[in-house]
Amino acid sequence: MHLRWPLVLLLVTVLAACSKPEPLPDPVRAVRTMTIAPQAAGGVQEYAGEIRARTESRLGFRVGGQLVRRAVDVGDAVRRGQVLAQLDPRDLQLGQDAARAAMASAQANFDQVAADLKRYQDLREQGFISSAELDRRELAVKSARAQLDQARAQAGVQGNQATYAALVADAPGVITGVDAEPGMVVAAGAPVLRLAHDGPRDVVFAVPEDRVTLVKALAAQPGRFKVRLWGDGAAVIPATVREIAAAADPVTRTFTVKADIGSGAALGVRLGQTASVLVELPQTIGVVKLPLSALKEEQGRTAVWLVDRNSMTVRLQTVQVAGAEGNEAVVSAGLAPGQLVVTAGVHVLNPGQKVKLWVEPRAAASAPAATRVTAR
Repeated sequence: MHLRWPLVLLLVTVLAACSKPEPLPDPVRAVRTMTIAPQAAGGVQEYAGEIRARTESRLGFRVGGQLVRRAVDVGDAVRRGQVLAQLDPRDLQLGQDAARAAMASAQANFDQVAADLKRYQDLREQGFISSAELDRRELAVKSARAQLDQARAQAGVQGNQATYAALVADAPGVITGVDAEPGMVVAAGAPVLRLAHDGPRDVVFAVPEDRVTLVKALAAQPGRFKVRLWGDGAAVIPATVREIAAAADPVTRTFTVKADIGSGAALGVRLGQTASVLVELPQTIGVVKLPLSALKEEQGRTAVWLVDRNSMTVRLQTVQVAGAEGNEAVVSAGLAPGQLVVTAGVHVLNPGQKVKLWVEPRAAASAPAATRVTAR
């Protein structure tokens, strides 16, 4: 009997050690807040862009062969008709010579059968041959004429092929890329050089999926798009949107937009130059602007913490974000004027947690003692 009491005491001690302690209450945290007031949102959105030529051609030979000479490099300005590269022309010249020889042979054959037809016509008038024989001679002349026409056409094709050994610029512009070097054997149509044509210039930039509809709407309004070139100070160039991609880029999931800025020569812009595209947004009345630090993601939705002034507790409120202006989020729905929103420390709060309003140390030190009582 005396041995049972130590066992009972040991069992009570073990059970007491295994029991879960009472959870500590959440601390009363000091939070920064702001009072909701309706505002007007608008401003300017900025996108990074690049200056490109309106037309950029990938030039290639119309025949295959070995590249023996390239006369231009990247950045060279070229004029219309200038020879840019050269293929080995020997095989093409041999083909041209063969076509000319075939045409000469067809010409001689035609002359022969034409002369024979004239003699047979004289014999037919004298009654020495039949009409059937004369018909065969006339048919031979027609066949020889067709062969001559075919040989002439083939000679013309071979003559053109021989001229295709030289790659010629079809417009004035600037060489922006080289895709083949001397010694390479290139196929017909394979890109050898890239030529940016002189003339109109575009600024190309990417727009997120959620902004495409807005950009399309603003594209029809003049004066909404402007371009500021990097390195040119505050110079701003008006731009007009002329093309918006129909599908998103498979990698970046953004839509490519091209805006016309006019002639590159008149503006003095350089190909590949970086630019900032400024999009002037329409003014929206009645929205709320909050610091980005006030937003919290909760189950895939954006929310903020609201402070109940009476109980000094917090609760989550789902909001709808329409966009951003700098370091501020533009909230279009979910909040009402006069509500108190937590703007910092949102990730350490829990629903129903007690809070107190943050007071700047300097303001608290300078305030009278009667007014420095913290609300709870």
